[in-house]
Amino acid sequence: MIKVDHSTALLSVRGVTKRFGPVRALRGVDLDVRPGEVHCLLGQNGAGKSTLIKVLAGVHAPDEGEIFWKGEPVAVDGPQAAIDIGIATMYQELDVVDGLTIVENIFLGHEMDRAGLTRRQAQAAEARRLLERLGHGSLSPHTEVGTLSAAQKQIVSMARALSHDIELIIMDEPSAVLDTEEVANLFRVVGELTSQGIAVIYITHRLEEIRRIGDRITVLKDGASTASGLPVDDTPTATLITHMTGREVANVFPARPGVGEAAPVLLEVDGLGLDGVFDDVSFRVRAGEIVGLAGLVGSGRSEIVETVYGARRATSGVVRVAGSETTRGSVPAAVAAGMGLSPEERKSQGLILGEPIFRNVTLSSFTRMAHGGLLDEGAEREAADAQIAALELRPADSTRAAGTLSGGNQQKILLARWLVHGSRILLLDEPTRGVDVGARAEIYALIRRLADAGNAVVVISSEIDEVLGLADTVLVIGDGRVLSTLPASEIDEHGVLDLVMKGAAA
Repeated sequence: MIKVDHSTALLSVRGVTKRFGPVRALRGVDLDVRPGEVHCLLGQNGAGKSTLIKVLAGVHAPDEGEIFWKGEPVAVDGPQAAIDIGIATMYQELDVVDGLTIVENIFLGHEMDRAGLTRRQAQAAEARRLLERLGHGSLSPHTEVGTLSAAQKQIVSMARALSHDIELIIMDEPSAVLDTEEVANLFRVVGELTSQGIAVIYITHRLEEIRRIGDRITVLKDGASTASGLPVDDTPTATLITHMTGREVANVFPARPGVGEAAPVLLEVDGLGLDGVFDDVSFRVRAGEIVGLAGLVGSGRSEIVETVYGARRATSGVVRVAGSETTRGSVPAAVAAGMGLSPEERKSQGLILGEPIFRNVTLSSFTRMAHGGLLDEGAEREAADAQIAALELRPADSTRAAGTLSGGNQQKILLARWLVHGSRILLLDEPTRGVDVGARAEIYALIRRLADAGNAVVVISSEIDEVLGLADTVLVIGDGRVLSTLPASEIDEHGVLDLVMKGAAA
């Protein structure tokens, strides 16, 4: 193992600012990263993390401030300059090319060649060495990347970084799409890298990950660093939240008032099945109730909700809304019955990012907004503005493109869509993915308010504590089966995992 000198900064950022027109995205950031450490970067959506990453990656040039590399001032004037210095960036949206093989991805743009000819055997051998270094020697360099899991694609992205002479890797939300086992493997790989002297800047919204992997923490708020170099072991979570939000966030999960037996059943799922995916799923949701689906990634949770919604055609069972059976495999029938889905991948499956907020909000209500075959933009904006105000969406400008908003506010757009449509059954798949801690508290309170108003809500989350904190009733899902249904107050995270593990062994 390499002995690492943690006392000298590998990277130092001093007073970095960045403007985009009148907007100050960065207004004075300080950061020090030591060799071989995991330096966690925290901040709410819009705090400036993405802009800072792009400054360090050479995508944006800072307007003011300095960047030092090993004590010397440097100008990172392009992505290749960052690579040449020794900085590689892994973005949340992985930059691998599905149509190419692993080895082609690793050496894309910097192929090994001799006299203008690519040295394919040498590249394959080096790719194998890099994959072994990352603990994935069983992967063939000639495997097409499009066939890999999200975790394996991350390994390819890391191997690409290590194919250069890299001393610092920036990882943007690397665990966002991974299950528990894959996250553990990611942490193992990060540990291997740091033991070799490579530093990691680790960006995450999951505070519990910091305790497992981090050494020090820098917090951004409104484009400035509010705390820099905080030791992980000595910094309470409450202190971090205060640095991130400027306030204390208490009672993150709102109180559950309980749902009476007299409340009408709005959604009833009876013996639902989809061949090869899940079988015999039954549950019901009353008006005012939140039902949570807990389980590991791959357990069938999302597929169950998509089938309820009609995006997948069930092979058995029925779905009833207010006592009336819906049409199998028909999204229009589900929407007409009063269902609305906020999908797991809201950017690619739920929103039209280039369209304005009001158009995204009214997307499912065009027939009501049209006169003589033409959309009434005034009516669209009026309906959208009412929900924007009710949901406290920020910024409250319905003409802005949906893609310019933070993750939490994009989630509010989807909720606004179904509220405008009049939906009473809300199916929310990973409603807080990529959302910071302050915005999560807002979303939790909003979901509770929607239930209290008489809506039926189904929530899926990879974070078991989130399901348990939000839901009145929990279904534990494993291998496409309902392992248990019980009040959320009667089970904890350990109990959920115990059920899942026993179910897998059965």
